[in-house]
Amino acid sequence: MSKNYLTQRNNQSVDIGVRITILILGLGSIAWRRTKFSSMRLQDIGALQGSLGLLLTLENTTVQIAFLGAGIALIGFVATLMTGNDLYTYWAAAISLVVLVYCYPTKSSWSRTVERFSPTNPS
Repeated sequence: MSKNYLTQRNNQSVDIGVRITILILGLGSIAWRRTKFSSMRLQDIGALQGSLGLLLTLENTTVQIAFLGAGIALIGFVATLMTGNDLYTYWAAAISLVVLVYCYPTKSSWSRTVERFSPTNPS
């Protein structure tokens, strides 16, 4: 349907640039999540800020990863508008979905993290 409105313009430099940018953002989002959720870092945050600090860290990192995923999809859409090739939007959206699903938080994982890294209060 979009082929009626888009003019096909092949540009090799845009093609390579978009692919490299999306690859870097996709792998970077995984590295960012692993860095932010490292055991040593979460242990320090739990000791200094407690459960609330842990939850804020988990929330902020998840939102940052979601923005990276949205950025990947947006880059694919802009590349489609620039080149007229609608495949950029499709595979950028697929990569964006993989990033979002990989980083999607579950209540049980956050509960386990808070239980593991928050300081214990003696009763």
